[in-house]
Amino acid sequence: MKNTVFSIWRFYVDGFRSMTLGRTLWFIILVKLFIMFAILRVFFFPNFLSSVATDGDKEGYVSNELIERAVGDSPPSISD
Repeated sequence: MKNTVFSIWRFYVDGFRSMTLGRTLWFIILVKLFIMFAILRVFFFPNFLSSVATDGDKEGYVSNELIERAVGDSPPSISD
């Protein structure tokens, strides 16, 4: 088991070591992920729950919203 894990590890290490174009592509992927999760989050995903919930009652606000939406979106009855 240990020998198999070690051989798999060596396969990936040797593959990444011999990459030339792949390193550039991985760098581009990591930069794009950083931009998406660190920078765009600040501008496009504000912390709405902290501004709406008062006195730290986030759980109560979320549960009330879920209940109101579930009751308001009930399917029409058969008699309608």
